[in-house]
Amino acid sequence: MATPHVLLVDDSCVDRLVAMRVLKSCNIRVTVVESPKQALKFLDMEHDVQLILTDYSMPGMTGYDLLIEVKKSPKLSHLPVVIICTENIPERIKKCLDGGAKDYIIKPIKVSNVPELLSYI
Repeated sequence: MATPHVLLVDDSCVDRLVAMRVLKSCNIRVTVVESPKQALKFLDMEHDVQLILTDYSMPGMTGYDLLIEVKKSPKLSHLPVVIICTENIPERIKKCLDGGAKDYIIKPIKVSNVPELLSYI
């Protein structure tokens, strides 16, 4: 199998670093952007991303907003989106899953999360 390519979207430098290290330690190619708007620009140019892993809480545009944009785009709607967040809020989790997210993972991401992430690709 080719190396999976994950787009990581998070405004927190520390959270990006942790997630990137975990994913790279599992031989996953990671592209990192700091905002949903940057993610959409990147996805407009890049066509080999296989999974979007996005923080929920970001200024300007949330991970949920990114999820909705991806799901309504004919070009991107096939991409699995996983939301990551520090907050375990049942209503938010339900909203994200109902909106089309494959999963909602409480930060920090761990190596034990990776097999499930890969199963969405």
